[in-house]
Parts: sequence; structure tokens; C-alpha cells
Amino acid sequence: MKLLGDLTPQQFLSEYWQQKPLLVRGAVADFKCPVTPEELGGLALEEDVESRLLQEQPEWQLRNGPFKEEDLTPLPDTHWSLLIQEINKHIPEFALLQDRFNFLPNWRLDDVMVSFAPEHGTVGPHADNYDVFLIQGPGRRRWQISHQPCGEEQLIPNLPLRVLKDFKPEQEWVLEQGDMLYLPPGVVHNGVALEDCITISVGFRAPSKVDLISRHFAEILAQMADSNEESFYEDSQRTLQLNPGEIAPADLNAIRTILREIPQQSDDELNHWFGCYTTAVPPGHYLPEPEQTLSGEALKQKINNAGSLWRSEYARFSYIDSAANPTDEPVLFVAGEAFAINREMMEGVKLLCGQRLMMLEEIEPHLGNNDLLQLITELYNLGALYLDDE
Repeated sequence: MKLLGDLTPQQFLSEYWQQKPLLVRGAVADFKCPVTPEELGGLALEEDVESRLLQEQPEWQLRNGPFKEEDLTPLPDTHWSLLIQEINKHIPEFALLQDRFNFLPNWRLDDVMVSFAPEHGTVGPHADNYDVFLIQGPGRRRWQISHQPCGEEQLIPNLPLRVLKDFKPEQEWVLEQGDMLYLPPGVVHNGVALEDCITISVGFRAPSKVDLISRHFAEILAQMADSNEESFYEDSQRTLQLNPGEIAPADLNAIRTILREIPQQSDDELNHWFGCYTTAVPPGHYLPEPEQTLSGEALKQKINNAGSLWRSEYARFSYIDSAANPTDEPVLFVAGEAFAINREMMEGVKLLCGQRLMMLEEIEPHLGNNDLLQLITELYNLGALYLDDE
């Protein structure tokens, strides 16, 4: 596995993941970048493509797409960068690139971003709060890193992006096509194009603890609101107090009792919530539904004709299978929905979760299982699976 050089995936996880940077020469030497700078410029014009344009001179400037041709044609020869987010949704080769990182769980994967920059193009020295694998496409880029603080007080003020004002590089490398640099969260890095170059970023984002807690309790509160009529604090047996400014012990006790009435969830309920939470389609996004819904047999025939089945980049797939309690039924989570499955379906479900492209010889042995065929049909009609010609 050239991706990690001489390291096994377990060695990488033990020694580098979320701990320290790793440079691998020729990590993806066999990967040919499927887009040209001109094609990236074309994508930046599309309504459904998230794009950004950063210019460093004469001053830092950030613009968000979609752009018009007249926005891009007058750009100078140097000192700017064009970034295309979630390019894995638009170009299948970038979707398949993510499979090389299958030693990390689906729920941690964010997206693939591609940037083009002419000479001196950069987004400035900054630190991210996620893990990133920086893969060099055509051209060369110099990367410098530092472990210095990167809080608000260290940033250039009044900028629409987080750029460190006093960057002190500790290490640097020049990456050529096929090289890869892994950076854990918090490492300050600055990449500067030495010539026209394309850089591919495979990002792995972790949820913040604040978001986890707030989203979880927001759902509990919504369930409480749906299940009960609105009720209010009651104090019909109030006793006289001498000073109106006091919050009396009896009132405090009553308030504590209310706050402690928040339902406590079991491990299974928490697991179910987390599976839905981590696979949910982000707000403002959607699953592209097929032109027509199909029956199981009709879909089976279409898969046979197409020769393959694709997993949509708009849907996240994960499953929970409790090894500690093998009598529990596994659960598949797709696009924020839970699907109960049985043990006979498990190998097929693992295939769905483990690969973005399933060739006919891989998926066909599982289509004889009626329960799995029904599940695949439901996912297809949902828009979470699609065929080559779609």
C-alpha cells in the first residue's frame, strides 16, 4: 500500500493520526488528476458547485462562487487560488480516490477539495480543526508547517479568512505530483505554488463536543414538545417569604426537579441517534432522486445491464453491528435514516458501506437475497444509489 509509504494502516493510526505530520513521496503516483485548470474554472461557473476565489494581492480578498467568465478571465498571472469544494460529488475519479482511505471510518470523512493556483498562489498560513491529506497533482507546491499558536489574537485582523500574521515555519517540503502530506488538526501550514499546480485535499472532520451535545438535546426537546402538552412551572402551595429578592430553597428544589426530568437515553437509543446524526444530509443539500422509482426485479435487471452500481456522494453510509451482543440486529444508517437489517444481509451491507463502485460480479451474489434486494431498491429510489448511465 503505497499511500502510507512503509507504514501499515495500524502503524499510521498509532504513530501519526491526530499526532504529527507525515510526508509520503509517491503516495498516489498511479493517480492521474482527472481535471485540468480550465475544467476547474468551468466547474466554478456552475450553480450547484461550491467554489471560492482567494487573491493575496494587492490585498487579501475572498469571493464565493458561482462565478461568471468575466470574473475569472482578467485574473493576474500570480498570487491567487481557485478552490472547488466537494468535487467528489461531480467527478467520479475523486469519489473513488476516497476509497484509498478506507482504513478510516465513513462517518469521519468530510469531502475532497481541489485547488488550482498559479505561481505564488496561496491561501495563507493557517490551521484547520480537521485532519487533512494534501495530495499534489500536476505542478509543484512548497509546504511549510509550524506548531505555533493560532488563536484569534495571532490572526491578521479584519480578514474574511483566518491567516496567521506572524508565521514562523519550522519545516518545509516541496511536493511534486503524487506526493502526499498528512496534517493533524492544529498544525499551522502554508502552501505556496511554485508554478501552475493542482492540489487535492481529502479532509476528515470530527464533530465538536458543543455541536454533539446541542444537536442531541435539541432532538430530545423536540420529542418532549411533540409528546406532551405545554406545561409550566407551578407553585400553588407557595409559602410566604420575608424578602422578594430571595430565591427560596423550595423554588430551587422545584427547578432542579424539572431540569432533571430530561429523559435519559439508553445506549441503544444514543447509538441510533449518532448513526442518524453522522449520516444526515446537511441543511441545504439533498439526494438527487432517480427519474422513476423501480421495483426490485426491475432494478436487478438494470444493474445486470449496467454492469455496476454506484454509491451516491450525496449520501453517507454507516452501520452499527454490536459484537458484544451478537443477538442484537445490525442497523444500517443512510442519509440520516435507519434501516433494520438481519444477519443474512450483513455481507451485502458491508459491501455497500465499503465501496463507492460495486461491479456486477461483486454485487450480483447478494441480489439473490430478497431482503437485501428490497433494501438496495429502497436506497436506489431514495437517491442513495445510482447506475452508471445516471
